[in-house]
Amino acid sequence: MPFLRSDYFRVALLGAVFFIPFLGGVHLFDWDEINFAECAREMLLTGDFLRPQIDFEPFYEKPPLFIWLQALSMQVFGVSEWAARLPNAVAGILVLLLSYHLGTRIHDRIFGWLWVLAWLGSILPHLYFRSGIIDPWFNLFIFLGLWGFIEFRWLFFKRFEGRSFWQRYRYLLLGGWALGLGILTKGPVAYLIASLVLVFYWIRSRLRNHSFWLHFLIFSAAAFSISVLWFGVETLLHGPAFIREFVAYQIRLLTTPDSGHGGFLGYHVVVLLLGCFPISVFALPNLWGDHQPQDEILESTTLRTCQRADLTTWMQLLFWVVLVLFSLVRTKIVHYSSLAYYPLTYLGAYTIWRAIHWEVRPIIIPIFLVGLGILIGGAQVLLPFLGQNIHLIKPLLAKDPFALARLDVEVSWHAYQALPGAILVVGILMGVYWWQVKRPWASAQAVFSAGALFISLTLLLCIRNIERYTQGSTIDFYKSKIGKDCFVKTVGFKSYAHLFYTQKPPVSDPAVDEYPNLAYGKPGKTVYFVAKMNRLEDLPTLPDCRELYRKDGMVYFVRQP
Repeated sequence: MPFLRSDYFRVALLGAVFFIPFLGGVHLFDWDEINFAECAREMLLTGDFLRPQIDFEPFYEKPPLFIWLQALSMQVFGVSEWAARLPNAVAGILVLLLSYHLGTRIHDRIFGWLWVLAWLGSILPHLYFRSGIIDPWFNLFIFLGLWGFIEFRWLFFKRFEGRSFWQRYRYLLLGGWALGLGILTKGPVAYLIASLVLVFYWIRSRLRNHSFWLHFLIFSAAAFSISVLWFGVETLLHGPAFIREFVAYQIRLLTTPDSGHGGFLGYHVVVLLLGCFPISVFALPNLWGDHQPQDEILESTTLRTCQRADLTTWMQLLFWVVLVLFSLVRTKIVHYSSLAYYPLTYLGAYTIWRAIHWEVRPIIIPIFLVGLGILIGGAQVLLPFLGQNIHLIKPLLAKDPFALARLDVEVSWHAYQALPGAILVVGILMGVYWWQVKRPWASAQAVFSAGALFISLTLLLCIRNIERYTQGSTIDFYKSKIGKDCFVKTVGFKSYAHLFYTQKPPVSDPAVDEYPNLAYGKPGKTVYFVAKMNRLEDLPTLPDCRELYRKDGMVYFVRQP
């Protein structure tokens, strides 16, 4: 239909408008954003596109697919924050188009738009398409992999006589290949998540799913046929070092709070409830419940209705697998549970869709919308006030001299920077009103429009100020060393910022700029050391080393040749 075709253009345009502008408006954030961007920059410098590197040494923590995407973007647009984040903006547009397509096909046009609005108007689902982290593409490949398996299972219950192998198994193979790309993006955890979802679906169907294990085997073979293209070549050329170090790193993430990223058991519950607001509130009534159709029902004439119920079951399983798995993992980072954005946005859109068609309006929704909306919007409204009265925060950090020094950064705050929070609160209150008077479509438009504006305006008006507190003056120091014949080394803390923002050139011998040589040896040129004021290590006693200055909690040293 013509209006559906034009809808795809509108969806793509919305994604471009919200995800692409101002991508380079703020520096990349340490660690993850700068980590991957630096790997891509070093790929371009060295011309070694097979093996990821960081600080011009092998990088064993991630496979290369996302880094290839960033390197391609930097090759076309130059090395910059904008180019590093562009691949995820493209992923965001693809996710919006995919959500609209699937939502319209399984439900109707209204559902397609609801799913799109849920992505655009919810905080973390929107934000991570404007970031330079690896997860947007990783999660997209996992979801596409699962979707291929789901499509195949739906077709499996139709008659297959007279069809070729490709016609019968194409969705299963395509899904496996997509999952293989996920493995090449972040590792075998993609296969682990997909496998857990599939096995729990098999258990939900009371172990009666026809030929499930045969299909699972074909799906798995397809996935590994893609991933082995790189893992196999890497092992043949460089031996098992990558696989050995990569497995050790994954075990460390699972069993220890790696690099200080610890948290309590319910960490991701809070992250998803608050971070995915407002769609997380709408999703609450659909996070559980028996929507599993029997095999024979899938063969009935009401296939589309059964597919809706079946897809709800798949989404519920995906949500709980992600939540439980990453709640058990000892390392807690916000974006670890980001694959749950897919089921949350779907299940939340489903709640609104049911309210539109069947007038099913759970009573908890307006309560949570108002409570969390005022909490989140009010917190943002307070930002400029607290920025102008930083002394109110300092007593809370009295035991942390470094954090106190960070608060002394000179940042200008103004009353108009409270506008995003005010828009969110007003939009939520309007949405609740329309929800109560049985106008759920108007409610969804108000809530998600306010959410999208809240996120975009917060990034535009406030993120630069926040970045000044966290790393601004340190990045300025690194950038001042671009093109200078010197070494820059961080001491006592982990960072990749000095590599990316000094535009560090390749070194012939990695041992040359290791700390012992820079501190006690004869590096042959000026060395700058950067440390936190409460972790100076042995810098004050180094030979020929003197303190340059202190600023915003950081201390800068220089050692002359």
